[in-house]
Amino acid sequence: MIDNKTSHSDIENDISTVAEATQLKIEKGLQQLLNDLQLDDAPAGGALAVYHAGSCIAQASVGMAQQNVPWQATTLALNFSTGKGVLATLAHVLVSQQLLDYDQTIASYWPAFAVNGKADITLRKLMSHQAGLFAINTIEADIATLLDWDKMVGKVAAMAITKPDNAEAYDSAYSALVYGWILGALIEKVTDMSLAAALRHYLTEPLGIADSCYFGVPAERVNEVAKLAKDFTAPDTSPSPSQPSSKRRKPTLRADSIATLATYQKLASYGCWQRLAMGDKTALTSSQINAIYFDPSSINASNYKLALFPASKQPIDYYDQQTLQAVMPAVNGVASAQALATIYAMLANGGVWQGKILIDSQTFEQLSIVQQTGMDAVMPARMNWRLGYHRLFSVCKNSVSHSNNPNTIQQGFGHMGYNGSVAWCEPTRQLSFAFVHNFDVTMLNDIRQFALTEAVLALFDQ
Repeated sequence: MIDNKTSHSDIENDISTVAEATQLKIEKGLQQLLNDLQLDDAPAGGALAVYHAGSCIAQASVGMAQQNVPWQATTLALNFSTGKGVLATLAHVLVSQQLLDYDQTIASYWPAFAVNGKADITLRKLMSHQAGLFAINTIEADIATLLDWDKMVGKVAAMAITKPDNAEAYDSAYSALVYGWILGALIEKVTDMSLAAALRHYLTEPLGIADSCYFGVPAERVNEVAKLAKDFTAPDTSPSPSQPSSKRRKPTLRADSIATLATYQKLASYGCWQRLAMGDKTALTSSQINAIYFDPSSINASNYKLALFPASKQPIDYYDQQTLQAVMPAVNGVASAQALATIYAMLANGGVWQGKILIDSQTFEQLSIVQQTGMDAVMPARMNWRLGYHRLFSVCKNSVSHSNNPNTIQQGFGHMGYNGSVAWCEPTRQLSFAFVHNFDVTMLNDIRQFALTEAVLALFDQ
């Protein structure tokens, strides 16, 4: 009951003050954590964004995106497969618009796709990585071809299904590269637009992020994309796709420094990690912590190579300007942390953004259903694939995800990238999170996305 000395306005002001204090605490905590997780990799850095109930409640950044250019939540970044979640979300919007149907065959929209045993493959099978279309290594394509959208669309239409090695042990086979050309081409067929135009019209423009999320960065924006620190001072040679750069392109693996190990021990999730590492009392290394989320001993080398290594003997430089401008939607998505968090904020709110229904309730229910819970043939984990998203990789706040019951399901979902970028939502909390960076690491040798995810869930629930 409100007495005559307390007005509704006073109560609303008090609530607002508490909310602002909580938000400030979350943002301050994440900024400090991001600072700590720069580890020994300065001047490289990254940015994160967190949304709750449709509002941004935290942004943080550290390090440099380019020489003399600090990271911000709006910085464009190459996010590798994190872009698959963007592509999947666009497909769900089109299902909601009744332009696509999960249980219709892809060939019913795209007749040329029906060859070589693919006539009965549905959109549902493709998006849950159960279509057997994962083997990029079976497609004859040099780098110039891989960067040519029309040629690759023709090649994936003609490709055959591949049975993974030891197929009976797996429920899915992650389509690391092929997926993007198939789903992207299907989107073009049903919208009668280029993929870039469809992305803008149906998803990024309604969300207000049209200038910060791309498959194929416009030429006038490509210089704004974050670079690896090793390339900060390198001249822009911009080789042609047929004569690509001879630079690297694998991250350099190195042992954890004493300072890095000490940083890990100060993390709030460290005690949880120690318990899951069989109570190991020694200082846990990056590889030991990462192995809690991805078990390297379960990698099937044959399937991994088929899915991730094109037949071309010349490695692709994904940070090259021509590669960034190419359309390779499974692997070269470019977006800011803020843009990715906005997409997942809409998903966290059941497909609604600022009063606009982008994904109707029936479609949202469908995309949220886990399609399988077994091991993946390519990724060394139970991915719990939904339609285009994997599970939220948390083992501490939501420790059920690492419980002895592999069928225990979390509500959160999202997608990570090869470099350890990530974006996800947790609809029960109306929470979304995105982290992007230019650290020269991979998701199999780095722990940042996991430490940040655990921290966001813990901070939010305090």
